[in-house]
Formats: sequence, C-alpha cells, structure tokens
Amino acid sequence: MAFYQSLKYAYPRGRTKPGQSGWIADRLLRLRALLNGQITARRQPNSLIIGSWNIRHFDGGRPRLDESFHYIAEIIDHFDICAIQEVKSTEAMARLMKLLGPNWDYFINDSSGAGRGNHERMAFVYNRNRVRFRNLIGELVLPKGALPGDEQVGRTPFFAAFQAGWFRFTLCNAHIVFTEEQGRPLREDEIGVVARELAKRARAEDEVHIFLGDMNIESRDDAGMAALTDAGFHVPDIGATSLTGTKYYDQIAFVGPPSESHMLTHGVIRWHEAVFTEAEMSDYEEIAQAIRTPPDTGRPYADWPGTYGDWRTHEMSDHLPVWIELEVDYSNAYLADIAQAPIG
Repeated sequence: MAFYQSLKYAYPRGRTKPGQSGWIADRLLRLRALLNGQITARRQPNSLIIGSWNIRHFDGGRPRLDESFHYIAEIIDHFDICAIQEVKSTEAMARLMKLLGPNWDYFINDSSGAGRGNHERMAFVYNRNRVRFRNLIGELVLPKGALPGDEQVGRTPFFAAFQAGWFRFTLCNAHIVFTEEQGRPLREDEIGVVARELAKRARAEDEVHIFLGDMNIESRDDAGMAALTDAGFHVPDIGATSLTGTKYYDQIAFVGPPSESHMLTHGVIRWHEAVFTEAEMSDYEEIAQAIRTPPDTGRPYADWPGTYGDWRTHEMSDHLPVWIELEVDYSNAYLADIAQAPIG
C-alpha cells in the first residue's frame, strides 16, 4: 500500500484548495475508489497485474506539484509490476519509490541520449511481495542489418526476467519512435524487429515474453499493430490510451506457451475522472499561474480554459495507464497431468 504519512506533516491542513492535506486525501480516496472498482475488487486470488504507463517527461520539464506524485504512486500501487516510459529524472523515480514503500523495488536503464532517444530512460517498478526478479536484465541490441541503415531502435528496448507464483516471464519495455524521418526506420520497423526477436526468444526458452510500452500505434488497423500480430503476439484490445480517446498508443502484447498465457482481463485507467478533473479547472488556475517559470514563458496564461487540458498532462500524463491480468497458478493443470499419466 502506498505511503500517506507525509500528508499529515508536509502539507497545510484543509480540503478547499490544491496542495492542502485534505484536498489531496479526498482525491486519493476518489482515485482509490476508481482503481478498486476496476482492479482490486475484481482481481482473481492467483493472478498477476502487469501495468504500463508513459508518464510524461517524468520529471524533466517544469517540476510537478507535490500532490501529483501521490496520485501517480497510488495508480502504480494497484499493479504488481509496471513498465514506465519517458523517465527524465532519476530523482523523480527515487521520490516515487519512497511513496510506494519498502516492499517495492525498481530498475532503470541508461539514458538513450539525444536525437531519437530524447534523453529518456525506462524503468520497471515491481512489488516484491508479488513478483521476484530472476537476475536477468539488459537492453535489446539488434543484429547487424536488422533495421535499415544498420540502425538500432531509437530508444533501446529494456528487458528483465521475473517470476510470480508458477509464472516465469520476461518483460520488454519500449518507447517506439513517434516522429518518422525520411530514410530512417519507421514505427512498424522498430515494432516488428523487436517483436520478432522476442518471439524467437520465447520459442527458444519456452517462456512467455511480454512486449509492452508506448508503441505510438494510432489505431487497431495500424501497420505497427500488424507488425505485432505478424510476429505471433496476442494483442488484447485494451482500448484507446490518449486522453482524447482516439489513439491506441500504449499496448501490452505477449507470446509464449499457450498453457502459460491465460489472460483474465485488461483495462485502461482514466485517472482524469478522479484527479485534475474538468470540474477542478478553476481550482488549479491560481497555483498554475504562480509556478509558471521556465521552461514556460513566465507570463500569465491568456486562455486558462484552453490551456488546462494540456497543463494537467504535465502533472499526470498525456497517456492513460494500461494493464492486463494474467493467471499465474497452473498447479491444478500440473497435478491433472500427473494423475492422467499412463502407468508403466
């Protein structure tokens, strides 16, 4: 469970304005109700919740409000393991982990550098009470000639091996290029080459491999989606993950032994129904004006109603978190195989 103790001493008392302890607590309660109805109250006892979230510029632009870290931590706390994209600050990750508590751990990869990498990192965050790290971690380096011009994926995919119950699996975290340039690998090129490599490993290791993250897929008919399915991946229809409800940027796809790939359910977390809601736009105007420092212009917002929608994405994200629930207990099937084995 996420830590709330700092709400008692680190914030002014009250519940009428952003930044007050009661205000934050009220919104955490709303967020918990949303998450409980979607995940906690409905999950099966022997299952694994895998999440993925592109947390916009975490935390590389204007610093987020303190309360936003509580909301981000609350969402992640409802997963058992989560892949995060667009990490811009290791300090932000450390702050997030402090709110998640000591039963959580994480791994973070190296910065992708400038250009297509946009100085971004990726992370795996996992609850050690539910998931065990299997001491295998790395970045996916492609063989020569895998992509046009012998290029590598713009943001190097980040993988790690874990186990939950009977379920052994490898996650590969990716943030596929959005802006396409003449003569350079396209989105579907990046998705396809990573998907084929993971599918090959899944067959060789007889183990489920899960390809997840911000793939910048615009629709279910996108060429990037075809690249996933052509490689043999099962891609659940999680739904749109942009706040506009029109783009299918974020995906969780998996490939591996069918007996170990039983998905129970999936979902998208519409955080803006609980925090930074449309109804709260006027409540945040004063605080937004007060903190408008570089990289912002420093001038008051001329059109706050027209700005609020984008402003709140810098507090939370311009992506919605996605998740799937997988079965992780195959003991009944295992015992049934033994019981039905021929004698002699």
